[in-house]
Amino acid sequence: MRSEVPPPLRRLARYCGIKTWYFDNYGRRCHAPAETLLGILRSLGVAIDDAEQAEAALADERRKRWDTPLEPVAVAWEGEPARIALRLPEDRAGDLVHWTLRTEQGGEVGGTLAAEALPTRLRAELAGRRYLLKHLPLPDALPAGYHQLSIRLEPREPAASGRRSKRSRPAPAADALIIRAPGRAYDAPDVNPGNAWGVFLPLYALKSARNYGAGHFGELSRLADWVNSLGGSIVATLPLLAAFLDEPHEPSPYAPASRLFWNEFYLDMESIPELERCPEARRLLEAPEFAAAAERFRQERIVDYREQMRLRREPLAALARAFFREPLPTRRLAFEQFLERNPAASDYAAFRAAVEKSGSWHGWTGSRRDGLLTSADYDAEARQYHLYVQFVAEEQVNALAERMRRGGPGLYLDLPLGVHPDSYDVWRHREQFAHGVSGGAPPDEFFSRGQNWGFAPLHPRRIRQTQYRYVIQTLRQLMRQAGMLRIDHVMWLHRLYWIPQGAAATAGTYVHYPAEELFAILCLESHRHRTRLVGEDLGTVPEIVRRAMTRRGLARMYVMQFAVHGAAGRPAIDPVPAGAVASLNTHDTPTFAAFWEALDVEDRLAMDLVDAAGAEELRRQRDAIRHALRGQLALSPGEDERARACAAAMKHLAAGPASVVLVNLEDLWGEREPQNTPGTHLERVNWRRKGAVALEELLARDDWRALLSEIDALRRARRSG
Repeated sequence: MRSEVPPPLRRLARYCGIKTWYFDNYGRRCHAPAETLLGILRSLGVAIDDAEQAEAALADERRKRWDTPLEPVAVAWEGEPARIALRLPEDRAGDLVHWTLRTEQGGEVGGTLAAEALPTRLRAELAGRRYLLKHLPLPDALPAGYHQLSIRLEPREPAASGRRSKRSRPAPAADALIIRAPGRAYDAPDVNPGNAWGVFLPLYALKSARNYGAGHFGELSRLADWVNSLGGSIVATLPLLAAFLDEPHEPSPYAPASRLFWNEFYLDMESIPELERCPEARRLLEAPEFAAAAERFRQERIVDYREQMRLRREPLAALARAFFREPLPTRRLAFEQFLERNPAASDYAAFRAAVEKSGSWHGWTGSRRDGLLTSADYDAEARQYHLYVQFVAEEQVNALAERMRRGGPGLYLDLPLGVHPDSYDVWRHREQFAHGVSGGAPPDEFFSRGQNWGFAPLHPRRIRQTQYRYVIQTLRQLMRQAGMLRIDHVMWLHRLYWIPQGAAATAGTYVHYPAEELFAILCLESHRHRTRLVGEDLGTVPEIVRRAMTRRGLARMYVMQFAVHGAAGRPAIDPVPAGAVASLNTHDTPTFAAFWEALDVEDRLAMDLVDAAGAEELRRQRDAIRHALRGQLALSPGEDERARACAAAMKHLAAGPASVVLVNLEDLWGEREPQNTPGTHLERVNWRRKGAVALEELLARDDWRALLSEIDALRRARRSG
């Protein structure tokens, strides 16, 4: 039985963008308890201690909004009239509105309008004072970009000398960011005519006979060349962003140390230019101890990030010392250009060095905690190391992306929803995050206890107040390299499930985000970087989200595993939406072999997510699905049914209307273990399992080449048709 929420608290929560109830995955109406609403309100910056203060807090929130002439951000879509909402007290309705618009390109326009001549859209009265909502027109010929609007209100006639009146108050002034954006995200018919295909594999899982125990950027390039030779144009992988691989230790690519920098773990050390001029680094790499450790790591099934990074650190540090001691003129110039493109790199390097010296910034005090580091706070050589590896990582990712774009979209990267709580981003951009809460997901049929992801979500008000600077930086970091970018948990553009600190994952609720402005940024940046966008819209996603994705040109995801049925009288496989990115599974789901053999059911039973009766029912459902798939995929009886079913399912997708078909390479060899089991941060070995087949064998297998060539032929036939 839920505790009753007082009506004033419900009204305050709704006004602040908090859902007081939502429908869960079973269609049940779930109400947020008062404690949840109060905790989230406080994390949003609302001054409230208990429910009795809700009415006064609501009046204060309304007053603050109506006393603000302009919203901090407004969207002006290309091809639509450009207008911005203007709020002003009724007693200033006769004022003049002086406005100036400075474009991103350096131009400036402005003018003066009579406020009374602007159409009134809404009237309001608060605490005895009346307000008007009007629309201020902007030039229709605005170029695409981020533009700064400034307005100032001025009385038509100054007050009489020696007398003070209401009209003699300081003239209100305000500024706003105007986002002029294309109506749809970038599409690339000139680069790739659609009906493309590619492969997926986490880079850490890319095993080979030559690496040091995990894949690197150079081997990803080799894989891309092989895919291109078969007609494919895309290689997808998990996030490659900076990570904490020592203390704190977090290997998950979805809890990065920053969304603004790369993970040096994936550097191809043998391709670093300084290696030729650094005898110390060559000696370390050629030492018998290094070779023995690398061979041991190659033989292990699980990636030991801590030990592997420790092995790589010493030669990388030697390369950094050699570079800063005496860089070649061309390398010095390249480094200076890197710093110009990445002005935060020095700050990030100092932060990482300070963490190595003093631990998590949550334990820091004084100016260090507040974002001011001095040379006494870190080891200078450690700072140089982190700066150097970012320089080299950007070079290698740039080269990889440029090479891959020649054959089509190329690199398909992933924007994680959050960052690690100890991350550089939360330390440096603390005001951009909501504190005292965590992002997560409510209970559903897979995770009956809900999920708490443990990261601070972006603050919907403050990202607007800072004009989305951090959001834009994170997008640019990835779009500079990605021909395609997947937006993790795309529903967050509209709303995200928040859980107050100390509460169970079942006690959260949703908080709304400024979707229109976020879509505008995505559309604008995707055009600037020629990056196609994909929204991860799996699971329980409100229809409004998918309608917005369609309207703004973000591709949907289609995962066959979620689209198969065993019911009589209907097709076994739901049709693929035109333009979707289609695959058999994802990194968060069972592989095809595990799904076919219902191994995921046994896993859910072992994790106590279903009881014995529920597991038996799931097994019956899976039997029915297999039977239905045999019919729709026209599988004949015989040996190795699972492998033939997998190949038939891949070809079914390839023949369909998806814009992109992704082949999980692990399905080629029938992998049964998932890369990640959501909700099992400690219970499972996630984000560490290497592929069972080495890169050399993958490139040499004629049967897999033949299957992918068939997929390419089906894609080409679809394209020409």
